[in-house]
Amino acid sequence: MPTRPRNRWARGSSWACRCDVDRPADSDCLITHASTVALDGRAVVITGRAGAGKSGLALQLMALGAGLVADDRTCLWKDGDTIWADAPDTIRGRIEARFVGILDAQATGPARAALWVDLDQEETLRLPDKKTVTVLGVSRPLLHNVQAQHFPAAILHYLKAGRRD
Repeated sequence: MPTRPRNRWARGSSWACRCDVDRPADSDCLITHASTVALDGRAVVITGRAGAGKSGLALQLMALGAGLVADDRTCLWKDGDTIWADAPDTIRGRIEARFVGILDAQATGPARAALWVDLDQEETLRLPDKKTVTVLGVSRPLLHNVQAQHFPAAILHYLKAGRRD
């Protein structure tokens, strides 16, 4: 696991991403509008527009055993072929439960980003082709939003065992 990153940009900014000073000078670091949870060190990065349900899906995954990495903003950086995900310090261990409030959670992370979920795109095929997304030059599996009760459980199982062709 990499050393904990430190703030590299906009010191004092509440969304400043902490980037590891030990990273190679040519490696990238970015902040993305996403919620991220992890199971056994493997993270799913949940993206989508404001109000799409990122925090809600993260809460469902947490209820099934995942740990909170970041809510609303996720710091991502590349180390070789690994994309790491973590939370900005100001929001570490906090998640918004809409109409309930800001909840405290045990912080998990950094974690290896193993899977992306795009809530802005709805999956309509029963057995969809494999999709990928490229982030920081690294390709990762991508799932589109599924409007079914089993979706959170399927995401966690995907993290545990992968997907068969």
